[in-house]
Amino acid sequence: MNSHEQSIDPKDWSWPFWPVVPLYPYGRRRTLCFEVVKDTIWTFDQVQGILHTIVPIRMNVIKLEAGGLFVYAPVAPTPECVRLVKELEAKHGDIKYIILPTSSGLEHKVFVGPFARCFPHAEVFVAPHQWSFPFNLPLSWLGFPQKRTKVLPEDSSFAPFASDFDYAVLDINLGKGSFVEVAFFHKRSRTLLLTDSVLSVPEAPPAIVQLDPYPLLFHARDNALQPIEDNTANRRRGWQRISLFAVYFRPGALELTGIRQMFDDAFKAPERSLRAYFGLYPFRWQENWQQSFDALRGNGRPFVAPILQTLILPQAPRQVLDWADKVATWDFQQIISCHFDSPFAAIPQQFRKAFAFLENHPAISSDNQSLPEADHRFIKQLEANLVKRGIATPAKNMM
Repeated sequence: MNSHEQSIDPKDWSWPFWPVVPLYPYGRRRTLCFEVVKDTIWTFDQVQGILHTIVPIRMNVIKLEAGGLFVYAPVAPTPECVRLVKELEAKHGDIKYIILPTSSGLEHKVFVGPFARCFPHAEVFVAPHQWSFPFNLPLSWLGFPQKRTKVLPEDSSFAPFASDFDYAVLDINLGKGSFVEVAFFHKRSRTLLLTDSVLSVPEAPPAIVQLDPYPLLFHARDNALQPIEDNTANRRRGWQRISLFAVYFRPGALELTGIRQMFDDAFKAPERSLRAYFGLYPFRWQENWQQSFDALRGNGRPFVAPILQTLILPQAPRQVLDWADKVATWDFQQIISCHFDSPFAAIPQQFRKAFAFLENHPAISSDNQSLPEADHRFIKQLEANLVKRGIATPAKNMM
């Protein structure tokens, strides 16, 4: 894969609309472009997260067989990003279609309007049942061009790009809104495009998160008193711990130290401790954190994020399994997800196995091990609290 990183001017990284969704790295976002399939598929990686817990967020650009380009899940259209896309346009034709493949995720939706305005001849297609939280804003308020924005046809054969793609819509009614994910299958390259439903976590930090290694080094420490040191081992350790944070929110191997521990540490080493805690490090890692990461990675096998496993997909298990069955009929050989590792090798059977947790009696096999219960504990507690308050509903049974 070839990186097209060329910019040395920080103004090229500017994203002035960051206050709409105030996520790290706020107003300065780097972009890396990689060619995944020669002259056919390119990924555009940026980073996004909360404080120092960052993961890649990814846009895919695919060359259409009849000429021109197709964009799946835009990222922030910084000057650097737009320049890299226009370099592809100069070789392969204009962007014809821009796809928003989810309904509620502002972290994806917020980029589509500004991106579309940079490419004024492209049609914009959005997943059905669009909504946003905490404010349900109309798409026009988010900059979507009204005359060029359409809802994806329910039947993929009616889409103007049907000769290049099949797609399947997962649409779960959650009461106050819907969880929607649209999986796209690029026939010619045998590539499956996904947003959030299935992930794979790489063992080493992706290139985009290494452009500014501070978050990796911040989380490489075992406690607040350890100094920040930049080396390959610390970057890898920090990435693996960030992955646990991002997937579980509070993994089982994480010990919250709290205010009392802060004062104990401050007594031992006041200057270093106060710097660490004002940098938000009120926790310690237990020795078994590596086993948690190894179980999460599972040799790169695709899995469904625990938050979806617990809170979202069990609301409509039969509907999800029907969608997964349909996607598994496509003859793909790799998956590009909008987060974590991409592309990663996967065949339809592996994709389908990722959803076995929804079945009453899922098959037990060595390549489909469940994630550790201790790491799920916080999310399950969150689910119980939301159900108790009436914000969420209990999971539905298959039968």
